Amino acid sequence: ELIICIKDTCPQPQTVRLQTPPWPRPKSFRRTPGKVFSDAAGGWYSSLADSTPVHLCEQLLVSVQEASGLPWWFSICVATLSVRTLVTLPLAAYQLVVISKVEALQAEISELAKRLRYEVSVTARERSWTERESRFQFKKNLRRIVSQLYVRDNCHPFKASLLVWVQLPLWISLSLALRNLSLDQSDLQGALAAGGALWFPDLTIPDSTLILPVCLGLANLLIVEVFSLQRVAASRTQRLALNTVRGFSLLMIPIAATVPSSMALYWFASSLVGFSHNLLLRSPSICRLLQLSTPHSTSPYRDLLTAFFAKYRK
Repeated sequence: ELIICIKDTCPQPQTVRLQTPPWPRPKSFRRTPGKVFSDAAGGWYSSLADSTPVHLCEQLLVSVQEASGLPWWFSICVATLSVRTLVTLPLAAYQLVVISKVEALQAEISELAKRLRYEVSVTARERSWTERESRFQFKKNLRRIVSQLYVRDNCHPFKASLLVWVQLPLWISLSLALRNLSLDQSDLQGALAAGGALWFPDLTIPDSTLILPVCLGLANLLIVEVFSLQRVAASRTQRLALNTVRGFSLLMIPIAATVPSSMALYWFASSLVGFSHNLLLRSPSICRLLQLSTPHSTSPYRDLLTAFFAKYRK
């Protein structure tokens, strides 16, 4: 067996062996059980809208409105800010720490990959491996080395996806909760019908002016474009993913135009809060507090504006 030594990766030198084997429902309102709304009386959508997480979100929204005494449109904004700050902001900060550690490991991984490639080539000549066998051994042992580094620094990339696995179900549950509360079967339908403001006085019907849907689409596009400025040289796959997200942001406009204004308002408020959190996490003070492993700009907001104008004022 072949031994490759990884130096300076932990307090004590370690060796990695190159193995060569053969190969409560809310109390303030009630609905008919199992009936979400008249045009979707059954199926998976009905089951999802009548699920426990959705009912918990309904209870949360009702509790916030009753405790604060605020109009419904303001209560939705307050609940959105509270949930995203208390739940998703800490996860976003943790995601930033994990990504920073992974990026800091890239130079070490690159150096170890060069050494491993040399060791594999030597062993391949000694044992008369084919090119396919050599490539297989290199990839297999490199994966093991990288995995050991992730364990050492407690930064497996899968941990960076924790935010998505929490934020997406939460977003869906709150959206369905607001739709349920806006239906005729809800005892709070009347309160929501009079709980709007400005150009959307009725939160139970779509925004006929399309102002909320358009603002939602523009906010999502702004978030996507600001995020794209972080990547200096994006790969083809990354550009494809970015264009897909842009298309989805535009698709949200006609979708938001067909749902109750309460849902469109929540989506818009959620996007604004998410964007503000993204900017907050760029702050040098926050970066120092999180002890990020990678260097960070001392003037991130000025850099963003410079990059934005440089990209779109050509």
